[in-house]
Amino acid sequence: MIYLGPGGTPHGIKGTEASMEYLAEEGLNAMEVQFVRGARMKGSTAKKIGDKAEKYGIRLSIHAPYYINLNSEKDEIIEKSKERILKSARLGHIMGARVITVHAGYYGELSSEETTKIIGENVVECGEIIKEEDLDVKIGLEQMGRKKSWGTLDEISKVMEKSDVVVPVLDFAHYHARYNGILRSEDDFKTLLEKYDSIHDGPLHSHFSSIEYNDTGERSHLNMEDKEPDFELLAPVLDKRPYDITVICETPELDRDSLRMKNILGSL
Repeated sequence: MIYLGPGGTPHGIKGTEASMEYLAEEGLNAMEVQFVRGARMKGSTAKKIGDKAEKYGIRLSIHAPYYINLNSEKDEIIEKSKERILKSARLGHIMGARVITVHAGYYGELSSEETTKIIGENVVECGEIIKEEDLDVKIGLEQMGRKKSWGTLDEISKVMEKSDVVVPVLDFAHYHARYNGILRSEDDFKTLLEKYDSIHDGPLHSHFSSIEYNDTGERSHLNMEDKEPDFELLAPVLDKRPYDITVICETPELDRDSLRMKNILGSL
């Protein structure tokens, strides 16, 4: 099954709880709750959101705060980063979110191998606490779009080898931007999904938008109509996958572009 919905509250709707019924009325069935500015939600609020999501058949995920760098030179930043991941995981467990999407950090002056080792150790530590607390969530390490950001599929796969709490989050726009506009055909998307399948047998949690990019990678997210990359080339590839797929729309149009994705998939 393919789950579709926005990364954040739909246009014109006030609050995450109210979004559940609205998304269901639109015919959407997923939402990524945005903690990007901080995981400040009360547990009681998370429970209400989870109850509404269950009632209306909305699959929830969470995007952890942007202010995370598990490869910082400062121990204080690393500790606060782990706290942010764990707070997101605890709230996610309460609301029934399946994946906590994380931007794990930056290379700084270190190599990919050195950065992967450090980030991996810190992610594994978070994973152990998640297990100890019996939280039913996964840490979703996002494939990143800026070349200075840690997070290629190869790097993520190395961390997955050390913790079964970790899953990859495939961001098609980020991949497109990081590799200079690489997704130009249906076969390009097939190659990427085959790479994903080689490190994880599903389900797939993913993000989609069009994207502006330059030699450094990602610059800003664009609407679907810009076709950088083109969802119409991805849709038939997704339709053939043997596992559940969640596609979170990260365009400025949010739920409106989610509905456009649904229409494209429905026309196959």
